[in-house]
Amino acid sequence: MGYSTWSDDAYTHLKNDYKSKPAEEIFSKSATEDMSPKGIDVRESRDSDEHPESLAIAVFLDETGSMGRIPELIIKEKLGTLMTTIIENGVDHPQILFGAIGDHISDRSPLQVGQFESGTDELDKWLTSIFLEGNGGGQVMESYLLAWLVAGRHTSIDCFEKRNTKGFLFTIGDEKSWNQVDSGRLKDLMGYPEASDVTDKQLLEEAQRLYNVYHIHIKEGWHGTNPDVIKYWEDLLGERCIMLDDYNAVCETIASIIAIQHGVDLAKVVSKFDATTAGTVTNALTLISQTAVIANTPDEGIIKL
Repeated sequence: MGYSTWSDDAYTHLKNDYKSKPAEEIFSKSATEDMSPKGIDVRESRDSDEHPESLAIAVFLDETGSMGRIPELIIKEKLGTLMTTIIENGVDHPQILFGAIGDHISDRSPLQVGQFESGTDELDKWLTSIFLEGNGGGQVMESYLLAWLVAGRHTSIDCFEKRNTKGFLFTIGDEKSWNQVDSGRLKDLMGYPEASDVTDKQLLEEAQRLYNVYHIHIKEGWHGTNPDVIKYWEDLLGERCIMLDDYNAVCETIASIIAIQHGVDLAKVVSKFDATTAGTVTNALTLISQTAVIANTPDEGIIKL
């Protein structure tokens, strides 16, 4: 996938169409077969004549509760900012996979997986195919570990396989991850004929072999400021747990992380943002901008912190 190209003009047309529509008219009203993980093989990010050096970027959005406003923000306002900021800062061929996670204990559709795409219409298709179930289990935990499962076991990406360059994987939300998925739920959800229990740390390690894995924790509301939730992510990911004070800056934060990891100074990246957004992103990424090192090593991809 990912053979089409991005167009600012096409996105402007989409934005104008979506401007006055509520989320209920934009996003899927139920889980779609195309985004179902059941029976999934691999999602591919491939080089092509149009994109000779593709970079795989997976963005998994929390579709529960108030976090459902982030997919709406992206499609209505920020998809263009995400793509143009990445491209203008030296990554010419981003291929983005949009997915969604919920709660595998209580939700009907706790994992939804799109395809890696570069074109405006294709990115719009997969983003708006997300079913904003809006449920969650009320236990301060969602199934972010399922994003790591997909990345580690069900993607094939040329940036890593051809150039030993890790892709990027972002989960976004305001709760902890469940620390385990049992074998029975995996069989039911993924269509596996056989399965074993898996843990968050196990799946994270598998995803990290191929991807620079980040979690963007939205520090808003009770969940977002809960010390136990914050400690969980800091213990698990360290500097790659990004604490973001304002969800409105999520796309700028993603694009800035990718730019920084490719050697661009944070101050240069945020200079294109409005003052409020620039301040929010700078506060969230100061530590990363000070410690990022580009390192081409045989077994680590290009990025080390």
